[in-house]
Amino acid sequence: MERGNNTPLTQALYRILRPLARLLLRNGIAYQQFAELVKRAYVDAAREDFQGRDRKPSDSRTAVMTGLTRKDVKRLREQSEAVNGTVPAAGNRVLRVVSGWVHDPAFQEQDGAPAVLAFDGGFAELVRRYSGDMTPRAVLEELERVGVATESDGVHLLRRSLIAGDDHERLAIFGEGVSDLVRTMDHNLSGGSPLFQRTLSYNRVPERWLPQWRAYSAERCQALLEELDDWLARADADVSGEGMDEPLHRTGVSVFQFEDPSGSPEANDD
Repeated sequence: MERGNNTPLTQALYRILRPLARLLLRNGIAYQQFAELVKRAYVDAAREDFQGRDRKPSDSRTAVMTGLTRKDVKRLREQSEAVNGTVPAAGNRVLRVVSGWVHDPAFQEQDGAPAVLAFDGGFAELVRRYSGDMTPRAVLEELERVGVATESDGVHLLRRSLIAGDDHERLAIFGEGVSDLVRTMDHNLSGGSPLFQRTLSYNRVPERWLPQWRAYSAERCQALLEELDDWLARADADVSGEGMDEPLHRTGVSVFQFEDPSGSPEANDD
């Protein structure tokens, strides 16, 4: 692979880092804090993704691979080990509840629509089946907070997708979404069986068209995601009750819209 500061890879990396730097500065993350996170990511990647057949690389080997000192590697490895096993965000389990409500026939009307559930009956069973150890009241409060469900003569599902309500949730979605995209691109660049990745882009659209485009693209993308959700839910082990004895994988599709003035640094890179 080409080395230096002006290779196709480093040019692509700069395009990633430019908007990331803007986001970090807006949220008060200085360079030194970011650099520390980059070091830890290097150590974790070297240990997890380049381990030998029988064991992970030693601190010395990790130091050679990453260019960090053995002292730094040991400190950063211990940091990562300390946060392993952290309880998953409650939002992930709430999403599972919504998915079960939409796709599990036990919680649907005869026409397949999500049923209105008695709190102490069907809703409690839904939460028990799909949320792990969360209480029905805690799940309902979270669903009401994000505008997905309401309790009035039973618990009603208002819509089938969650929208982040606060900065903490938006940043969690940011981390997951960008990570998924980079993993997909890395997989495709590695020469394996390619995962689907396409982009539609026009560079000279008058501003007056943007409101219509936002509304139209949001409508069409939401319809597509709901169609794909219906298809993929049939394969989900929690919903189907099948395949629990097989290796399980996380998979899906991410859709997002982007906009830049034609004079912006991002647009000028094209």
